[in-house]
Amino acid sequence: MAKAKPDTVFFCQNCGYESVKWAGQCPVCREWNTMTEEPAARKTKKSAGIPRLNADGGKPVTLKEIELNEEDRLSTGIRELDRVLGGGLVQGSLILVGGDPGIGKSTLLLQVCRNLTGAGHSVLYVSGEESAKQIKMRAVRIGEFNDNLKLYCDTSLDDVAALIEKDRPEAVVIDSIQTMNNENVTAAAGSVSQVRESTGVLMRLAKGFGITIFIVGHVTKDGSVAGPRVLEHMVDTVLYFEGDVQGAYRILRGVKNRFGSTDEIGVFEMAEKGLNEVDNPSEYLLSGRAERASGNVVTCTIEGTRPLLVEIQALVCDSNFGFPKRQATGMDFNRVSLLMAVLEKRVGMRLGQSDAYVNIAGGLKISEPATDLGVVIAVASSFQNRPVDPKLAAFGEVGLNGEVRAVSMCDRRVNEAKKMGFRTVIVPKANHKSTAGITGIEILEAGSVDDVISLI
Repeated sequence: MAKAKPDTVFFCQNCGYESVKWAGQCPVCREWNTMTEEPAARKTKKSAGIPRLNADGGKPVTLKEIELNEEDRLSTGIRELDRVLGGGLVQGSLILVGGDPGIGKSTLLLQVCRNLTGAGHSVLYVSGEESAKQIKMRAVRIGEFNDNLKLYCDTSLDDVAALIEKDRPEAVVIDSIQTMNNENVTAAAGSVSQVRESTGVLMRLAKGFGITIFIVGHVTKDGSVAGPRVLEHMVDTVLYFEGDVQGAYRILRGVKNRFGSTDEIGVFEMAEKGLNEVDNPSEYLLSGRAERASGNVVTCTIEGTRPLLVEIQALVCDSNFGFPKRQATGMDFNRVSLLMAVLEKRVGMRLGQSDAYVNIAGGLKISEPATDLGVVIAVASSFQNRPVDPKLAAFGEVGLNGEVRAVSMCDRRVNEAKKMGFRTVIVPKANHKSTAGITGIEILEAGSVDDVISLI
């Protein structure tokens, strides 16, 4: 006798693995406590309007038969967004935009809709969270819109798919994917199976009709997109909107891009009429800097292809507890602890009885090891209570033996410091060849942490 299909199944929220039994650890991605119980999906008749991914009906083609044209890239009218996307929108791409509530995701996409419709392109804006009047209130604040933009407020994915098939717009915005309800899936909206199946339908629509689709995704408290991790694997591009909701500046970061480089960032300022582009991020990141305070130093990091000057702040003081407190904001805490251990062992600074706080000013999150030298100088400056020359910048990776190792794109970093008016820059000695032809700024080379401390 055949076994009856279970009424519920268990999905892994991290990788999307499906199982009929619960398990504390997912057998595929090895993550703990990620299995959730949901109603089993029932197979229903496939919607006729959803096309296949292969428009040729399964016929394979050679690479020579595929033509690439410059028109395949469509400008959004926002230079910072085009930079993160790799040059503009690609026809038939699926773009996921995530971020905290109120950070400006809907505002940014509405500005993109305004620019696209102003250039004569048709756009469909689908909202499952707001009414048409609420969207119009935001649109009036942003600017004038023409009739190329159509609003549709509904949570039925089948109705949305039928509308896309009928109108064939050039771009579609889905706000948000967690509110969409696929009638072919019995689970509740926002569940693992609903988000996965709904994204699959939108992916086939984008590829089959050549439509660029933006998907807005809610995020969890740890900053990742809510729903199964497979969602990020299905889309072509993943963009994260970062920043303090109470602050004025926002950072748009690309963490996945099949049509361009990853780790590119765009900087925006939240204003009364929407988001404004920040053309010179280094200038805004250094604005308001205390030039004569100890523990402050400027370093240069590379985000994608763009060099950025950022200020590293350190505060070292005597500890009132038996176990010193260490805190890092904007960078890896373990990396800061490692660099402080290098200072204590290789330079002789007794930091074991001191509290230490390290902060990246401007709200930027940095993971590049080239900022190690800036952290070392900032901590040493605060510990000795001696300010660093405000016109000095430093960058380089620091090893466990106290050596200063080479970094990539050293010439771009030096030229960025020169453009921002810095007179001196400390670079790794191993990067001597890449900086040999640069003039107009004093370049000091360091081979170890001891050399750096003696130079400053």
